[in-house]
Amino acid sequence: EFKMWKKEGYIDKLIVDNREYFFSRFLDNLFFLNKELEKRRLRKNERAENARKMLNERILNIRKGKKGVYRITAGITITLQEKDSYRVWLPVPTENMQIKNIKILKTDPVSYTISLKSKQRTVHFEAEQKTFGVEFQYDISEVLYDIDPNKVEGVESLDEYLSEKMPHISFTPYLRNLTNRIVGEEKNPYLKAKDIYHWITDNVGYTYVPEYSLFDNISEYVARNLRGDCGMHALLFITMCRIAGVPAKWQSGWYVTPNYASPHDWAQVYIKPYGWIPVDASFGNVRKNNELKRDFYFGALDAFRMISNEDFQVQFDPPKRYMRSDPIDNQRGEVENKKENIYYDKFKCEISVKRFNRIA
Repeated sequence: EFKMWKKEGYIDKLIVDNREYFFSRFLDNLFFLNKELEKRRLRKNERAENARKMLNERILNIRKGKKGVYRITAGITITLQEKDSYRVWLPVPTENMQIKNIKILKTDPVSYTISLKSKQRTVHFEAEQKTFGVEFQYDISEVLYDIDPNKVEGVESLDEYLSEKMPHISFTPYLRNLTNRIVGEEKNPYLKAKDIYHWITDNVGYTYVPEYSLFDNISEYVARNLRGDCGMHALLFITMCRIAGVPAKWQSGWYVTPNYASPHDWAQVYIKPYGWIPVDASFGNVRKNNELKRDFYFGALDAFRMISNEDFQVQFDPPKRYMRSDPIDNQRGEVENKKENIYYDKFKCEISVKRFNRIA
């Protein structure tokens, strides 16, 4: 059976010096890609199932106009293997259409700076110790855009969000041809973006992937292999929208539930006169069998978020001296000492949720 799964492409592997190496999370991906195996799973992830039920309830309420505002207290702590003099960048919320009233509650060490210039918001530490952390509070609103396609206007001049951003937003011949087939003769920017969203959520499956630094061109990889994680779904959507002449950009941070949080990425498209609207293709994909829930994630967003990054592949403030562990995003923090970057396998990262309360 294992050989059959390999042959059918369910198991990710690399061949190095004639030896097979399997991706550490291949078992999770096997369940993602082969739905029949889900029936044989002996142990369910009850924590994730409960969060999914809660989220689905909120989707239905938001669709009915019953939007809420939540106050969340969360944080991130990293622990290095040994004490040294480190420079550390940890993600914190950034104010935007959803997030307001941000407060830094406590940090370790006490002295820190907070980024003012970068589109990836961080607290920055420089200290000689093993453990670094930040705890913060923010208010986040559920959003829902009621868009009338007949009222959509022509594309705004937003060149930055219509351009390539190498290497992962690249207008390759393959992606141009695919995008043109999907949007056809459609002229309305909103409907073009929605056609792309539907194609991705219909055809691209969700899987865990190795670190992004190992990929040459993420958007083309996803389009050809029809699989990838949330950030890969987002990058493909952004790339195809830009090819189609629809401004699109990155947004990311954490997926936050009352009990836990984990890294998550999604996108936004600019629809005049409505402005930037959220699009979460990976959340749409896992709900593709329910049209109401799938369409929710094109133009609406829940409050199960901590948003820290408004762009990808950008420099920190202050900048790092050495290459980053994740050159695309920042959700688990970045560390370096006086000699080199400290990669993820050299420190432990813990993301925690302390409070998750509805306030309006």
